[in-house]
Amino acid sequence: MLVFLIHVRDPQFYALPAKTRAKNGRIRVMGFPPIGIMSLSSVLKRAGHECVMFDQANPDTPNDVILEAITARQPALIGLSFLSTTSYPYAKILARQIRAANQTVKLAFGGVFASLNASLVKLQCPEVDFVCRGDGEQLILDLLERLDDPQDIGGLTWAKDGRVVSNANRTIERNLDQWPFPDRESLELDFVESMPLDVPAVLSMERFTTMQTSRGCPWPCVFCDIPIFNEGKWRSRSPQHVTEEFKHLQESGYGSVYFVDDHFLLQPKRIEAICKGVVDNGITIQWGCEGRVDSVAQHLFPAMAGAHCRTLMFGVESGSQKILDRLKKEQTLKEVETAVVNAKQAGIEIVHGFFTVGNPDETVEDMQATFDLAAKLPLDTFGFNRLCVYRGTPLWQEYVKRGLVSEQADWYKYFKCSEIDPTCLPGPVINEERQAGLRKLFIYKVLHYPVQTFRLLRRFLRYMPVRDVVYLIVKPFLGQKKGATKAEVLSRAVEHGAMKDMAASFTQLTDEVLDKVLQESMAERLRIQREAEGSRELPMVSTGR
Repeated sequence: MLVFLIHVRDPQFYALPAKTRAKNGRIRVMGFPPIGIMSLSSVLKRAGHECVMFDQANPDTPNDVILEAITARQPALIGLSFLSTTSYPYAKILARQIRAANQTVKLAFGGVFASLNASLVKLQCPEVDFVCRGDGEQLILDLLERLDDPQDIGGLTWAKDGRVVSNANRTIERNLDQWPFPDRESLELDFVESMPLDVPAVLSMERFTTMQTSRGCPWPCVFCDIPIFNEGKWRSRSPQHVTEEFKHLQESGYGSVYFVDDHFLLQPKRIEAICKGVVDNGITIQWGCEGRVDSVAQHLFPAMAGAHCRTLMFGVESGSQKILDRLKKEQTLKEVETAVVNAKQAGIEIVHGFFTVGNPDETVEDMQATFDLAAKLPLDTFGFNRLCVYRGTPLWQEYVKRGLVSEQADWYKYFKCSEIDPTCLPGPVINEERQAGLRKLFIYKVLHYPVQTFRLLRRFLRYMPVRDVVYLIVKPFLGQKKGATKAEVLSRAVEHGAMKDMAASFTQLTDEVLDKVLQESMAERLRIQREAEGSRELPMVSTGR
């Protein structure tokens, strides 16, 4: 059977660089590859099916091109994969467009947000035939076998006789070695190595990809949906299987890999074996990962650095122990300091800290403590994001009990905690304190870590235009823009309090209005791209085309 897989992205959370090509002729973009659909594609092809992938990061395959391909090839199943609340509206619009063009093709949603809200998504999106919950590898194979009679397929939500049906959950698959490596070559894109979204910076022009060596995290952080999605379990691939994929990637010309594991630093013996496999096989790929600061694997940081681990990212969250306890991080400030120092002493080139602001019960003093901690730690990069609440998390359940959100009316919306929780600081105060904290942080880093700061800026300037690096530095100090774009109204529905009424009526908006918003959002994306054409974001490579 022919299957189309589409990775849906929120254009507010990625920016296309200038339309440039690598030496192999592929378009190059900055961002993280869609490992989800790549993994499913390899599984489908091994089973004898045909699979075509699309990624909305590709400027050559906008929605109209995808629709034309659907009309021309008539796939048996189209899977739309997306991650979060902010991508959901774009997936919904695309599903409507596909259904308008083809009344018979089967449509399926997958991803974390769809999994955790499956019944509600099916009710709100009747255009979609199936919502797939949890791991997708075996599920999609089973679905293709029983497209017309899916009642016994575990992990599937669908409709029968006008009623939403949620089949039993699938048993969590622990043997991850059984699946083939992701199909990275069939998507006509090359990704360049970059930092995560909160620090949108190019690290190198190496051919870049992602790898998943484990799934899940057992810790109970109140804002995180990963434990719910994975039923509180952590599963991993064997070191041998990971090493084999490393060898495959090196043979394929990749120079940089990032592990998208929820918590890589969990099992010391496994980490040690992976590092040994990398060294013993002469693998030179640079790689990065993320994990908790209380990891018992810190004695392996030198071994990781010796195996070409260049980037290590920690979920620090706050410089206030009170807030860490409120978020149920189950870590101490001393553990934060120890982990960061150990990573730098081990020779990890880039150590990143994820921080949140706008937390429940957070005071100005707590925020100031967070920036003070970030300044004193030998971190290379850091991000300070407003805390958001997502349905299914313990924090969401708390807010439901407190009457701050409604399960029926708010489940699909994007909420910053500070917009709905009276225990949080008001948004203007958060932004003001964040700007003040960043100013102090920048000055402190320049004065106390000048060599470290210079090296990092030199790396960024090697691959990015000066204006982009300057903007990256000064953006936190700029005043907040007034109002919201049309795309923000759609994807970040309640970011601004004045938009709540419109957000509440989202499902009642006509197709014409939704299409207009989508077109305006696409136009904005193209504008950003055109502006980048004149920069040296990515060097143009002639392909003879």
